[in-house]
Parts: sequence; structure tokens; C-alpha cells
Amino acid sequence: MSNHVALIVDDEPDIRELLELTLGRMQIDTRSAPNLKQAHELLANEHFDICLTDMRLPDGNGIDLVRHISQQELNLPTAVLTAYGSVDTAVEALKAGAFDFISKPVDLNALRKLINSVLKLSDPKRDRRTRNTLLGESAALRQIRSTIEKLSRSQAPIYISGESGTGKELVAKLIHSKGPRADSPFVPVNCGAIPSELMESEFFGHKKGSFTGAHQEQAGLFQVAEGGTLFLDEIAELPLHMQVKLLRAIQEKTIRPIGAQHEITTDVRILSATHKDLGKLVEDGQFRQDLFYRLNVIPLEVPPLRNRNEDIPLLAEHFLRILARQNEQSGLKIEADALHALCQYTFPGNVRELENILERATTLCENSTITTADLQLPDKTPASAGLAGEAAPEIERGAVPLDTYMDNIEKDALIKALEQTRYNKTAAAKLLGITFRALRYRLKKLGLE
Repeated sequence: MSNHVALIVDDEPDIRELLELTLGRMQIDTRSAPNLKQAHELLANEHFDICLTDMRLPDGNGIDLVRHISQQELNLPTAVLTAYGSVDTAVEALKAGAFDFISKPVDLNALRKLINSVLKLSDPKRDRRTRNTLLGESAALRQIRSTIEKLSRSQAPIYISGESGTGKELVAKLIHSKGPRADSPFVPVNCGAIPSELMESEFFGHKKGSFTGAHQEQAGLFQVAEGGTLFLDEIAELPLHMQVKLLRAIQEKTIRPIGAQHEITTDVRILSATHKDLGKLVEDGQFRQDLFYRLNVIPLEVPPLRNRNEDIPLLAEHFLRILARQNEQSGLKIEADALHALCQYTFPGNVRELENILERATTLCENSTITTADLQLPDKTPASAGLAGEAAPEIERGAVPLDTYMDNIEKDALIKALEQTRYNKTAAAKLLGITFRALRYRLKKLGLE
């Protein structure tokens, strides 16, 4: 007898028979119910490893069953069968806690992939440990880690929001590595770093000779991430024409490479992130509402470092261990006063800024001991003041010429923007509200090129 048992809930005998035959060939036992009442009875008396339910049932709908399974904490991955093209229904099912959805008529290959993904979750041999982790013992971090565990068991799109440098990509990696797609690729892409004219080719691939310069066939990001996770960082930077194409790819689970005659099916989980307020961009008409609705099935906000400063000592210790190993600098430590100064600092650049500050301090310190002076923490960060619209610090009479003073403020703002965008000049220019060409001119003028 099989180790796995599936519950099939559908009022159409032909669909039940098709699903029973398909799962039977996969060595999975099945139990069937034509309505919610019988499904509840089976759930109360038997153990199941997966549930497949139709949306429309004689005495309710599939979402009612998803909610019941979630409320009873049955730990039962549930997939909902939806009518072709009914995006609203699919999104509602995912928000209610469904593992995934399948459009009718059922694609048996897609069904088999989904079943295999579910079975990986219950595999006792599966090692869910990961080298990456979110360090910290604050209440906010514990909540985030708990949420990641839950989200990793779903296939729903996740929208990760938070300021630059908070660790949104790390959160996405953890969701991927703890889920059933862990053995498949995790493909991160910075949407702000791809030139607009190359975006379609980068995302969907192209055939040889499909346009000038296409000397050979190239797989797109969706194909590279097949079976795994595609992480769309800085999703707010997508131009409107690509938002339309991305929406279709997510809804239909198909793509068409440039120059191809036919669409190809894809099996990719979408995670997205941005430091901008995507809801505000929707209101301003800069981001499509239907795409936002499709991406924002389950929102997850990563808190800024200033809201969890009790985690700073643990993070500092972690980064210093890494720096000591990289620089072959044994006994690297930080004085108590310096650590206290870090805990009082607001970190506009968040965890990434903390790492950069410690890396700089490591090169400046003597006798492998970091002091407060080595940290070079500003009393008030000019870049954060300028970007937030706050007043610049007061000028001391005769301290420096005005031109030098202004250049120093501009230098600090440029460096801060580059640090926040991981030295992506295109993204830094957008953060500062200037053109890419203007950014390059200023960098060269100030000797920062």
C-alpha cells in the first residue's frame, strides 16, 4: 500500500476518475468526495497528505474547504481546481491558504509537478536547514522567521516590502530554500539594472535571428528558473510595457520567447520586492493595479534595523567573524563604547550599512580592535537628510569654503545612494532623482568615478 493518500473533492465523476487514475499511476492512494459534507467527514476520520478540490461544489466552494483545513490546523497542502482564466478566484484561494491552483481543463504534466512538490514537503529525509539565516532575537525577527516557515510551504506569490538594505533578498532565499523547490534554481534579478530595450529578451529568451544581434538562441529568466523560484527585486522599476507581459506570464503560466511560434509552459514561483511604496505607485498610475494584485497575494514586510536595534550586537559579531576570516585578522573585536554607538545609530542604510561600516572600520582600526572613532558614524547623515527632505547641518563660520562644503554634502549623498543600491548606478540615479548621465558627470567631477 502507498505511503501517501490524497483527498479528491469534485462533484463531476469524470474529473474524479481522471484524478484518481493519474494519482494511482504515481503510487498515491485516493479517497473521493462529491461535496463539502463528505469531504469534512473524511477529513475528520482519516489522514491525508494532499487535497485536490474543485472550486464549485453543490454545498459550497473549494475556498470554504481551504479555510476549514487552515482553521483546523490539519497541515494539509490543498490545491484548488479553477476555471481557465479565473485569476480572481485563484488569488482568493491562495490568500485563503491554498498551496497552489490548477486551471481546468487539467494539464496532467502540471498536476504531476504539483503533486511531486507537495510530497517533498512531507519527505522525512528532506533536510530543511540552510546556510543563510536571519540573525536576531527581537520579537520582529522571530515573527519574520515564523512567517517564512509558513510561506515556504505555499506556492503563492509573495510581495516583500521594506527599506533598502533590510535583507529582502535573504528573506526570498529563505522562503525558497525551506520550500519544496529548494533543489531547483533560485534566480534573483534586479529589474532596475536591465535596459528597457533588452527586458523582454532577458525575461522570456529569444530565438536565433529573431532580431539584429541575436546570433544564437538564448534562454530567458523564466526558463533558467524552471521548477524553482524567480525573485524580481526592485519590481517597481519595470516599465509599463513589461508589466503587461509579466502579468500574462504569471497568470497563464506560459511564455513566448522572441521569434518563437508557440508558447511554452513554465513552472516558476514568483517572489518580488521593492523599497518603494508599490501601492502609492498604483495610485499614481505608475504601476499596473492588476499586476500588483497578482504579485501581492501575500505581503511580507521586513522591518528596518532601527526598529530592532537589540539585534545589532549579534549582527556585528556575525559580520566581524566573516571579516576576520576574509582578512586573516585573528582576534578582531569591537570596544564596548563602539558597540554602544552602533546601537544608538539609526542606520538609514539598514543591515547593509552596518556591514559596510564594520568593513571600513576593520581597515582603519589598530591592534584588531575597533573603536568608536574607527566607525566614523556621522552625527547626522547628510545623505539621509537630503533624501528625506530634512535640513542640512548648520555651517560653522569659516570652517570650509562654500564650494567645498557643498561638494562634501553631494559626495556623501552620492556615496550613500550607491551603497543603498549596491553600487548599481542606474538604480542610484533613480533614487537621487537625476539621470544616469548626470550621475556619471557628478561622480567624475567629485573624483568618485
